[in-house]
This record gives sequence, C-alpha cells and structure tokens, in this order.
Amino acid sequence: MDNSDGRVILDALLQAALDAARPAGRFAGRLPDPPSGRTIVVGAGKAAASMAQAFEAEWPHSLEGLVVARYGHAAKTRSIEVVEASHPMPDAAGLRAAQRILELVRSARPNDLVVALISGGASSLLSVPAPGLTLDEKRVLTSQLLRSGAPISAMNEVRKALSAIKGGRLAAACRAKLVTYVISDVPGDDPTIVGSGPTVVAKSSRLVDVRAILDRYGINAPAHVAKVIAANVAPTSVDGETHVIATAKTALDAAALAARRLGIEPLILGDAIEGEAREVGVVMAGIARSVLSCGTPAKRPCVILSGGETTVTMRGQGRGGRNTEFLLSLAMSLDGAEGVSAIAVDTDGIDGSEDNAGAWFDPTFVSSAGDSEVDLAAHLARNDAYEAFAKMNRLVMTGPTLTNVNDFRAILVQ
Repeated sequence: MDNSDGRVILDALLQAALDAARPAGRFAGRLPDPPSGRTIVVGAGKAAASMAQAFEAEWPHSLEGLVVARYGHAAKTRSIEVVEASHPMPDAAGLRAAQRILELVRSARPNDLVVALISGGASSLLSVPAPGLTLDEKRVLTSQLLRSGAPISAMNEVRKALSAIKGGRLAAACRAKLVTYVISDVPGDDPTIVGSGPTVVAKSSRLVDVRAILDRYGINAPAHVAKVIAANVAPTSVDGETHVIATAKTALDAAALAARRLGIEPLILGDAIEGEAREVGVVMAGIARSVLSCGTPAKRPCVILSGGETTVTMRGQGRGGRNTEFLLSLAMSLDGAEGVSAIAVDTDGIDGSEDNAGAWFDPTFVSSAGDSEVDLAAHLARNDAYEAFAKMNRLVMTGPTLTNVNDFRAILVQ
C-alpha cells in the first residue's frame, strides 16, 4: 500500500462502521409477544425514523405511532408517522410532537403494548418543558450547555431536570407493557443517558445536584429555574424492558473486521473516549508516532480505532465541530508524519451543527496547508477547524446517515 490508498481504506472502514450501526435487522430475536390490544410505537432521536422503518419490517402485526427525528433524518414508513424537528436547539415542532407522544402513551391501556425507539438527539427533540419553564428558557440553557464543554452525561442530567418527559417521566405515564429499544450515542451505553432516558431511570438512588452542574460549567440560569428543578420530581423506578441494539462498539468491531480483511491490523483504543477534542488529538498523535518509531502498541500496517464523544470548549467564534477540531489537532501534532492518514466523523453525519460529518487528512495535509497559506494554528485557536479543512478540500460529507453511535475515529499507519 502507498499513501494514495489511505482515503480509500479509511472510507471503507467508515462505511463498514455505519452499516453495522444502522437499525435494519437489529430487532430480529428481540421482539415482544403481540398484545391483545393496540401496538403503539413512539420514539425520538436522529435514528428514530430509520428505527421505526426497521421495526415495521420485523413486526408482522398491526401497529400505530409517532416518532420525531431531526430535520433531514426522515425515513419512509407505512404506519408510523414521522415528524421532523430541530436539533440541537429545540423548536415548536419538537414541542408539539413530544406533547403528542406523551398523549399517545397516556392513551395506552393495560392490554396494549408501547414500543419506544430512542436514539441520540432525543433530548432536544422531546422538548416538553417542566411546569414553570418555557421553551425559550430551555433553548437559552441548551445553547449555554452546548458551548460550555460539558460532557453529554452532565448535559443530559440538566435536560432531565428541566423536562416533563425525560428521566423516566414518559414511562411513568404508561399503563401498558413498555419495551424500549436504544441506539446508544453515549460513552458506556447507559440507556438512562441516551436521549436523557425518557423511558428508563437509573438503578442508583444517587441524587444528582443539577444546580452544581450548572455552576461548574458557568451556566447562567434564572433564579426561578432552581424552583422548577426542585418541584420536578423524577420517578425512582419504572416498569419495562430495554434492549440496546447498536453502540459505538458495534461500529468499531465492524471496522476492525473490515481492516483485517484488507490485511491491516486493527487496534481499538476504546469506545467511550471523552475529553477536550484537541487534547485527545495530541494523545493519539503520540500513539501513532510510537507505532511509526518502534512498532508498539501495534506493528504496521495498522489502524488505530476509537469511539466515544469528545467535547469542545468554545474560545473563538469559528465553525468548529469536535471531530474536525480533534483531527486538526492530530494533524498538527503529527506534522506530516510519513504514512499516516486519518478520518474522524460523527456517525449521524453532522459534526456539531455543521453540514459535514467530519474530515480527513493524509501525510501531505500540513505541507499543502502551508503552501496554500492556510494558518492551521490560527484556525485551531479560534475553534475554526471546519474552515481549515474546507479550504484544503478535506471535509467528509455523508449527509444524514440515519443512525447515531457518536464519534468514529480511524488513524491509518502504513
């Protein structure tokens, strides 16, 4: 293999990861018995529409329902209505859809079956505010959280406390048998965190101090928010069964298998890596250099795979995205190391709030940027990795993938 193979190989590994993370075929062997009454399907998230489509393909009985997905993430269904709404900032369409979902669940009788399809993005799409809170106030808090650098687990604890539907509250409204299917986009694959857990609650009785989270990340919440949080008591337990049907590990394992078939040894660092994107980039550059210099922790040719969710603390006004920021930091740290190419994407097809899934580079990237007078350090300093990769024609554009198992990173050392 030579350096010209790098992009082709990286694209093949990404495609294998995405195919494995999609919901088609993942309900087989996990279906509940049909009820004597109605089957009601509800759901939310970036993969909600494709999950509804896949569930319909496996369910041989009548059903009805409603799911809400991000704009542009719809899929064709027969009986389940698909509504699109805004993400990551909630909007009126998401509010109306969430209210209808809550009403549907409340309408279920004991002889009915409620199926919940939850994936990443549900936190913003199920946007029914807690009593005493307005949608605009939730939007302001969400905007501050997204720019704070808070991890997804902390963000979702705040979202639960401000919601009438998350944190098991949707399940608490259900009198029927409840079965939840989850595509996980969070490190650790805890279903109480995915989409802020509308149908599941944590087994631990630990009380989360949401005000402390807001203070820790400098979130300027109005004084009355504390009263809303205190009054919005969450259920401590709910009935139902939960199946996690796709995860970051699912995607990484598929990419590793594809790499082996190409004669490349995979090294999976983990599926739950968190931290500042630019700092993770520096660490992984060190691992790649170790492979180059002494053949540890893997021998060439190899691909270093990882998943999870990094974060970006916004210091500038650039068009960022955690995967592009990670990749720019990685490229600068490697400084054109011979034989190293890399790709980093968000598996939903949207890196942050931009139109790209992520970006890629090969060994010529840094020198070519210099020749083109693209100041990579300045772009990184202002959280403007998007523009750096756009100028160098290195953005990865997949469009909506209709799944979401968070970040996929592959560093190819040839």
